[in-house]
Amino acid sequence: MAERAGDQAAGLRRLFGRERMRIVTFAAGSVGVGKSVTVANLAAALARQGKETLIIDENADDQVAALFGSVGRHDLQEVLDRRRKLADTLLTLAPGVRLLRAERAMRSLAGLADAQRDALLESIGGMERPADVILIDASSSYPRGFSPLALAADETVMVLAPTSSAITEAYALIKKLSLGFARRRFRLLVNKVRGADEAEAIHANIAHVTQSRGLARTEFAGHVPLDEHLRQAERLCQPVTALFPDAPAAAAFRQLAGDLLCWPQPDGDDGGFEHFVQQLIHLSQRIDCTAIHAR
Repeated sequence: MAERAGDQAAGLRRLFGRERMRIVTFAAGSVGVGKSVTVANLAAALARQGKETLIIDENADDQVAALFGSVGRHDLQEVLDRRRKLADTLLTLAPGVRLLRAERAMRSLAGLADAQRDALLESIGGMERPADVILIDASSSYPRGFSPLALAADETVMVLAPTSSAITEAYALIKKLSLGFARRRFRLLVNKVRGADEAEAIHANIAHVTQSRGLARTEFAGHVPLDEHLRQAERLCQPVTALFPDAPAAAAFRQLAGDLLCWPQPDGDDGGFEHFVQQLIHLSQRIDCTAIHAR
């Protein structure tokens, strides 16, 4: 078993040996804060900057695909069951943007059978480099708190809106992940705000509470303004950067894309796609099956 795992790791290193892939989870403590809209528009902005982007969508509503006028038909679970190759489950949403649905798979990832783990590793090893950036649109309804997919990423961005309930729920999720899964660093993206000052004040308040209680360190990822152009683009099933490139929201997503590509990466081997896959396998075997309800 150890020898096979070593061979698989070596294969992953050869496959993904060039510039390290960035893998970022986007999470939210509550629905309605614009998490999926953010992921979709950020992916479009990254693609326009020449970065192949893969979105892994854990949500049941298929909103990310709908925001590009598409429908996701296949799921990672089909790969785990050996009914479809991983490359064949990917849906092209736009030039440089592909989607992997994982709503069904995420519920079985905590406790992968040996055959399912082998199917996942074989599929990954048999495909070309999937992306420069992977964005994970984490489900807010995962029964065990946070899925192995979301936990395995290098970065976790908490998306919240400027309402008391959204702020409270974002803090509660940070607390849950800190106490339950030893997550000690987050980035906060404040959505639907009137300006940068409001967003920075919200982050400062959360950062003070989380740090003073010894939970986690948070960094300000930026903000997306309340912008009618974004709502109109959503209704027309197109990214705002494509329909309204001069809109304030489009500028915000371009800024976020550029910043994300400059975020410091882990030193040594603690990062990139190989580490992501190893973490995913590890978490699928070790994650606590008891839901954590920290408040």
